[in-house]
Amino acid sequence: MTQSTPANATFDIFLSTVPGLEQVLLEEVIESGFQNPVATGGGVTIHGNWTDVWRANLTLRGPSKVLARIGEFRAFHLAQLDKRARKFPWGDILGQAILDEELSIKVEVNTNKKSKIYHAGAAVERIERAIHEEFGAKIAEGLEDADIVIKVRIDDNNVHFSIDTSGEGLHKRGHKQAMGKAPMRETMAALALRACGYTGQEPVLDPMCGSGTFLIEAAEISRNFMAGRARSFAFEKLATYDEVAVRRMREAWKIRPSEQQFYGSDRNVNVIGFAKDNATRAGVDALCHFTPTQVSSLERPDGPAGLVIVNPPYGARIGKKKDLFALYGSFGDVMRMKFKGWRVGMITSDTQLAEATKLPWLPTEAPIAHGGLKVKLFKTDILR
Repeated sequence: MTQSTPANATFDIFLSTVPGLEQVLLEEVIESGFQNPVATGGGVTIHGNWTDVWRANLTLRGPSKVLARIGEFRAFHLAQLDKRARKFPWGDILGQAILDEELSIKVEVNTNKKSKIYHAGAAVERIERAIHEEFGAKIAEGLEDADIVIKVRIDDNNVHFSIDTSGEGLHKRGHKQAMGKAPMRETMAALALRACGYTGQEPVLDPMCGSGTFLIEAAEISRNFMAGRARSFAFEKLATYDEVAVRRMREAWKIRPSEQQFYGSDRNVNVIGFAKDNATRAGVDALCHFTPTQVSSLERPDGPAGLVIVNPPYGARIGKKKDLFALYGSFGDVMRMKFKGWRVGMITSDTQLAEATKLPWLPTEAPIAHGGLKVKLFKTDILR
């Protein structure tokens, strides 16, 4: 039996994140007032309606994507999958522009050994052909080319359909154009800040700031800027989209003044220029101060103590490990000598490098997937 989700019904919404940050994302989702949040592998599931889909995309800082689960049916073989995919009410969700071939779709399938349909490529072919032949939708060549991506999970012969309502990853806030090497994604930066206890009410310093991601994200949180204010979303192309309701959501959002200051430095003069440009596009340049400075020459800024957060190079990513021990050691020396009263957060893949700082790290949490590596967030209490 085919089950689809009517446009006005409630349904499961999956907020994805990188493995290792599910509990931190859960904290943000609970704080934001979404209903029935549950942390699962790779994200958080909530129950809501299309208004919640729009709000999650626009306002949450942690998710990588927002997936709306639009229906399911059982299928034990490809012919049955084809038949039931043809009967699925795609038009209720996809909308006329897609069905008129003005926009394109692409299907992505994940299946497991519990299911009789085990060949993901064959399942993709059957579902795409069914949607094209029955509803006229244009099929994109690849996922990157598609206006709408339909994600299908076949688990124990149950075929679950979700729509990627975000489009481009939510780390693309819409204002970062220039980046240095190994950039930190905004979504991960936001969750790392949260995990370090940052709420927007203290200064933040990043002594290896690169293109400024940590500081721009921290300044936006401090001003309560809407995360998705400067970008568009895939949900705007669906039949369920209510342009007036989303505009009202944007207009009702309240930003706040901030007296906090955010300090970034890096030995690379070029990335300091990138960071300044990115902060200007984000509208937080008045709060952010960027200077080309070596870690060993770092000075404590005037004013109250706050959070130092850093994503330094690590051996598998940039540079030789031997050289990095000196860098980490120098960072630790500066923190202990000049930053008493501050807290420190540091992301690295290498525990030996973290220990080279000689900082009093708290026990670490689960490793975090980042750029093909497993990294950890090391944190201190207030330095004394």
